[in-house]
Amino acid sequence: MNRRLLVFLLSLCAPLLAQAETRLAAALDRELDRELSHLVARAYDRPDAALEALQALRQSRPAGNALGFTLAEGQILVHRGDIQGAEAIAGILEGEPQGQALGLLLRALIADRLGRRAEAAELARASLQSLEAGCRDQGLAQAIERGQCEFRAVWSALRVLEREQSAQGRLAEAESILRRSLALAQAGADRHLSAISLNRLAVLSQDQDQPDAARRWLIAAQEQAKELPGTLARVKQSEAIVASKRGDAQGVLNGYEEALALAQQADAPRTEAQIRVNLADLHMHSGRPALAVREARLALPVVLAFKDLRLERTLRHNLAVALLLQRQFEAARRELVRAEQLARELPDPARRAEELREIGHAWASSGQAREAITVFHAERELSAQIHASQREAQMQQLQLKYDSERKQRDLELLTRERSLKDQQLANHAMAQGVGLALAVLLGLSLVLVVVMLQRVRAANRQLKANQQLLRAQSERDPLTDLANRRHFLAVMQQQSEQLFAGGLLMIDIDHFKHVNDQHGHAAGDAVIREVAQRIRSSVRDQDLVVRWGGEEFLVFTPNVEPADLARLAERVLNSVGSQPVATDNGPLRVTVSIGFAHFPLPPAKLRQHWEQAVNWADMVLYTAKAQGRNQAVGLAAVDARDAAVLSEIEADFDAACRSQRVRLQHIPGP
Repeated sequence: MNRRLLVFLLSLCAPLLAQAETRLAAALDRELDRELSHLVARAYDRPDAALEALQALRQSRPAGNALGFTLAEGQILVHRGDIQGAEAIAGILEGEPQGQALGLLLRALIADRLGRRAEAAELARASLQSLEAGCRDQGLAQAIERGQCEFRAVWSALRVLEREQSAQGRLAEAESILRRSLALAQAGADRHLSAISLNRLAVLSQDQDQPDAARRWLIAAQEQAKELPGTLARVKQSEAIVASKRGDAQGVLNGYEEALALAQQADAPRTEAQIRVNLADLHMHSGRPALAVREARLALPVVLAFKDLRLERTLRHNLAVALLLQRQFEAARRELVRAEQLARELPDPARRAEELREIGHAWASSGQAREAITVFHAERELSAQIHASQREAQMQQLQLKYDSERKQRDLELLTRERSLKDQQLANHAMAQGVGLALAVLLGLSLVLVVVMLQRVRAANRQLKANQQLLRAQSERDPLTDLANRRHFLAVMQQQSEQLFAGGLLMIDIDHFKHVNDQHGHAAGDAVIREVAQRIRSSVRDQDLVVRWGGEEFLVFTPNVEPADLARLAERVLNSVGSQPVATDNGPLRVTVSIGFAHFPLPPAKLRQHWEQAVNWADMVLYTAKAQGRNQAVGLAAVDARDAAVLSEIEADFDAACRSQRVRLQHIPGP
């Protein structure tokens, strides 16, 4: 009897014991996952120590999550820059029945580390198809608690996607991804991942001109990073970046200095190196090249040790510019060679154009006009390619929108025609009984047909008008309402087979980058609009004013005499520089540099294509910039008897100026 009672009681307790065992196993798995996550985060700055700790943890927990250990090892190798080892780990994961998605995630992290953002995003999306299955918005915390949602793996994949979207300028999509990753980190109570997501949301909000939102995100990030010095250092770094985008120079410096102290306290060399790279960039743009060189040289050994190519590219570029500003040309050239190699390995056209612009300004500031002109030409060619690509994308979007609207109109027309036919059939049925009604209905049908035909003709007229409007809009610059390059090229096509004749003024706003860096992009846009208006009001009605790109403008003046062209250049100089430009940050004094020339070039009047004419005006402009800015420099005469001599002069313009084969006219600004 006692034996039977004991068996009965054991049968009742068995399910409860099984449930308790399951809950204990889940709790142990969650604890192991937290420990692995801590080691991966630690590996960002100390990968070797993290790898040793991982091996010790694996030996102490032989029955632990094998896939979790393998993924963590791969992530640590990625942080260390051991790409070959990480790829081997990815192959191991992909060979496991449940490890395919984790293998794809690790390959996405590898591609992202190497700067191959498009490939990384594609791999991340493929991994998310499996990883996100257990992470639904409803009951997310419960799914994580039960081990159904590998939220840290999903967070890492989303981080890769956000980088790719931000790099392409799709800020709204990037913000949506970041909010999803933040929800995961908060549901999993991971303060480090929450702080990183909040960091990025702050920077992204500032990029979208939402300063209040950026401030709120930063406060929340600091709250999450409490008692985590390494994470807090990265929060302070983001705070400095946001201050930079707001134009708060003192806030930038304070943020980086606080971040540096925290990184040193946390013994985080890689984070410290990142901050020093940013400090070098700050000092370089603030006119402190010696401090920029010092910070860059302190960061360089750490960056090289981690094989961080993206950070090395930024560091080499800043170091090269700072050395140029110190006139250490040989050392600068060595850094430029390495920076250019990294730019080829990590293609990013927009970033490369900005780098070339800064290098060109540095060459010009150090008095090396020839190198400055070469770099400026390379930058202009790359910017033209970027603008063409952006214009093509915009035209495709407009065409898609137009096609959609046209299809909608066609659908509405077909619906109306079907309704008309239905009405006609009903009228015909009624007309069988009543002859008079038939006549009336037939007359009504004819009237309706006439009305519909008139509407069709009106729709066609509206369609043609929309096409003409679209073509006109594509040839205007949206910021200044001036003609753009597309319109200028259309005008020049009429002269392609003729001798180019007339005057050209190439105009560049002096030190415009300082306006953007110190006062923000809103002030920069206000300056561009006001300068465009002043140029337009200074020239004749028949002159064509073009926004050539960025802070540059081109004026084409047909049927003008050389003396009148010089007076026109002087009028533009005084119109722009005589009065400050009003901005939200207060009045700014703005001046321009101008290169002008009258074609055919005197005295030989040699035949030239319009593209050559623009290049001559461009060379004279950069002579004006290299000789101090706030002035106009014009081509008074070119000693060339034929096209071959003219090409020689064009190939080495500086030498021709020194030998008096090219005579220049100088007009000082106000």
